[in-house]
Amino acid sequence: MSKPERIVNELPATAFEHLAALDLGSNSFHLVITRTVNGSIQIVHRVKQRVALAQGLNDDSHLSSEAIQRGLDALEIMRESLQGFSPEKVRIVATYTLRKARNSYEFIHRARAILPYPVEIISGMEEARLIYSGVAHTSFDEGRRLIVDIGGGSTEFVIGDGFEPHVCRSLQMGCVSYTKRFFTKKTITKKQFNRAITAAEQTLSLIVNRYTKLGWQTAIGTSGTIKTIIQLIREKESSDYTSITLSALENLMDEAINAKTIETLPVANIAADRSSVFCAGLAILIGIFRSLDIKQMDFSSSALREGVIFEMQDSIVKIDTRERTTQSLAKQYHVDSEQAKRVLQTCHDLVAQSPYKWLKKKRLLKNILGWACLLHEVGIHINSRGFQRHSAYIIENTELPGFNLEEQRLLALLVRFSRKKIRPELIKDFEQFSKAQIYAMLVILRLSVLLNIKRQDDIHPPIFFTPNENHIDVVFGNNWLTEKPIFSADLAAEQKYLNVIGIELTVS
Repeated sequence: MSKPERIVNELPATAFEHLAALDLGSNSFHLVITRTVNGSIQIVHRVKQRVALAQGLNDDSHLSSEAIQRGLDALEIMRESLQGFSPEKVRIVATYTLRKARNSYEFIHRARAILPYPVEIISGMEEARLIYSGVAHTSFDEGRRLIVDIGGGSTEFVIGDGFEPHVCRSLQMGCVSYTKRFFTKKTITKKQFNRAITAAEQTLSLIVNRYTKLGWQTAIGTSGTIKTIIQLIREKESSDYTSITLSALENLMDEAINAKTIETLPVANIAADRSSVFCAGLAILIGIFRSLDIKQMDFSSSALREGVIFEMQDSIVKIDTRERTTQSLAKQYHVDSEQAKRVLQTCHDLVAQSPYKWLKKKRLLKNILGWACLLHEVGIHINSRGFQRHSAYIIENTELPGFNLEEQRLLALLVRFSRKKIRPELIKDFEQFSKAQIYAMLVILRLSVLLNIKRQDDIHPPIFFTPNENHIDVVFGNNWLTEKPIFSADLAAEQKYLNVIGIELTVS
């Protein structure tokens, strides 16, 4: 045995926690695999596949079969890298194109056959927040900073201090979508650039006043477009520490116009796979510099996927974000906190009595039910009549940092059918939650709301809750129900409501 072999064999075995994050972007799919060493995260493996998903999105927001197949082919390549990972160690997030596509679930269902992990479609605000988290955990800067991430279909803007983002926005402009709009001809012209820059400035008018009023000390760009641009600038200036400036961007634009064709662009030698979307990304960044009056911008190699990893490592961060989100919404709509506590207490009692085979993923579903208990009355602020419909509308149409789009849709669904009639045809398929789980949560939330409808403390005695497949038995202590005709009538009506979703409720 050689000396190196002996040394390797004598090294003590070390168990590392490995986590994987897969970002299904509009231009590329990125997989990162990390390990945790002494509390810090080290990236041990990366896989990137250019998919150009946004190119397959038509004007009716329908994703073409060719684009779907390109995405599935990329996942096939990444499958081997995820062999052996348990579900809690992998998180897959989808961004602009899949949240905009009407047929996104066609792709997600087929993706599940390749990778046995749920795909989360996240909102633009959640994407921006996670990007900020990725940069904040890997780049130390004192003072306030502006983070800009140009993607294939959208561009995210965040201003924050330390680990705390203050304002997050996602605007519908990206290097793939702008290529389709402005750079479809074989030749590159000044007119194309001017049209794209003007469009970017018009879109940026939505945020300019608020962002410039907040201000920042440092501007940081992330992801492929900005990485390619700063590589070109540093190559031209023969420096490893050059920042991006507006004059440098305009010089690159002049070079691109002089090159006349994509094949002769200066970017071809650095990142050939970005040549086709380079002009659009450059035009967007010029528009950003001009609109926000940015003097210089540095680059961070961390972005969305790193933000996902950091939140997986310390899940309490995400829980805290959701708590802040739901508390803020409850305060905004003047929720009766005492009533929310009553409903929550009953809900937790029923969850505790639920067997795991009936309520799988109990810890996760308990949290979602808790947020539903807190928010189920936000709609009363609009109108007390049919408030559950107003509550659902508010939840579904408000940016909720910390929640992915499916979780947000589930919250709205639970609240929408927390009382009165249930419409099964509106309970569509979910990727992360089975229909059995949704029905179980609905039963628990509905009973919790119904049994506290009088808004009084200690109104009901201990409840003995026994759910079993499609049959649920509820028994109240001390023959309580015999002396409560109104509750008896409400529970009789509830039996009929639950029959619609195939659940038999017996009460005594």
